Amino acid sequence: MGRQLVVLTKTESDFQFREGRVSAETPPAVDLLEVLSSEGASLQPVFELTGVDGNAVPSELDRSRSDLSRYYRVMAPEEKLEQLAERLRKENFVEAAFIKPDAEPAQLSVETMNELPASPDLTPRQKYLQPAPGGVDALFAWTRPGGRGAGVNIIDIEGAWQFTHEDLGQNQGGVAGGVPKRDLHWRNHGTAVVGVMSGDQNAFGVTGICPDAKVRAISIFDSQGNANSSTAIVQAANMLNPGDIILIELHRPGPRATGVGQQGFIPIEWWPDDFEAIKFATSRGIIVVEAGGNGGENLDDPIYNTPSAGFPSTWTNPFNRNNRDSGAVVIGAGAPPEGTHGRNHGPDRSRLDFSNYGQIMDAQAWGREVSSTGYGDLQSGNDENKWYTDVFSGTSSASPIVVGVIACLQGILRAGGRALLNPKQARELLRSTGSPQQDATSRPRTQRIGNRPDLRQLISRI
Repeated sequence: MGRQLVVLTKTESDFQFREGRVSAETPPAVDLLEVLSSEGASLQPVFELTGVDGNAVPSELDRSRSDLSRYYRVMAPEEKLEQLAERLRKENFVEAAFIKPDAEPAQLSVETMNELPASPDLTPRQKYLQPAPGGVDALFAWTRPGGRGAGVNIIDIEGAWQFTHEDLGQNQGGVAGGVPKRDLHWRNHGTAVVGVMSGDQNAFGVTGICPDAKVRAISIFDSQGNANSSTAIVQAANMLNPGDIILIELHRPGPRATGVGQQGFIPIEWWPDDFEAIKFATSRGIIVVEAGGNGGENLDDPIYNTPSAGFPSTWTNPFNRNNRDSGAVVIGAGAPPEGTHGRNHGPDRSRLDFSNYGQIMDAQAWGREVSSTGYGDLQSGNDENKWYTDVFSGTSSASPIVVGVIACLQGILRAGGRALLNPKQARELLRSTGSPQQDATSRPRTQRIGNRPDLRQLISRI
């Protein structure tokens, strides 16, 4: 993995990508490729774009595709990135050249325990399935035709998964793109996310909120271990149809990151190529759910109006939707009901101390005590396919809960032969319904993370 140097050209005509390599189309571009080559560096397009989707708004989609085609990443040794970025910024045909820090899963740490002789039924521990205000009332949605997410496609974007898990066998499409990272932390994280959404409905383990939905995954990593979140987002968008869902389970260190844990981490749409990738997906009618990040940051702070070095001159702060709007549904982490699993994290639905907050937050869900597949703190042992967790956490645990809610709604609409929700409608429903955020000591509800979804109420509104 490592940082990435991303370049945005002013027009589409400076470079062309043919037969697996970038060629220069103008004299300045020829000179630049020679400079990069002398430094052991090369260019690759960030995005692979397919044909236009007839269901998208043509003008908006064409504009989005044009913007994406101008993004390239510089493949170069880590120690040369700053030098090359400075060199690129001096080129007249280069609009931006910026370095992106590593993306990470928006999850907190977990400890393991011993293996049980057989996997028990763990659904009684999944209190987030229960009626509002404590849960999202998936139990009610399941009584409605399509209410388990049938016919809905979901793609999870992060690093790795254990799709051979004993409780992930029924509606999993596996890895559809990228190369999963051989890393236990990434693998546990992805496995827990998928379990929240679509754990199998059976007599053991957990049950996902939308177990009938088809879940696939795209890794942000390539075969060389390089990571590119924006590439994965566009790849996912090209595989889905309007009304389907992309889940982004990542956050990245922002301008106030301290280097200590995840403090200062923010949603990835703050970076220009990630914003454009999300916008590309939502312009096609795909609902994008984005983890709001575990940095404990006020995303309304003016510091986020200041672009990072090398950002495009046209960049404006996406956390202020009056400037521009990616169309994503951004999720905060709220406390579960007090006493869940014998622990307290503050008043139910209050902001957890690590959760980012601000006007961009559309909804919250449990950011602690989420039971799911993976990790092994609830059930461990030698067989990773039988691991379960009781403490999946962060905006990483909250976001798949909201994805599950949206998938239940789309399944009900599909079963009734009705139009599916578009990204704007899904966001507005989540913001206008649900169990309200509550105050906590030093964390008032004015530090917005939004309401906890209530499927019974949402179903009455569609």
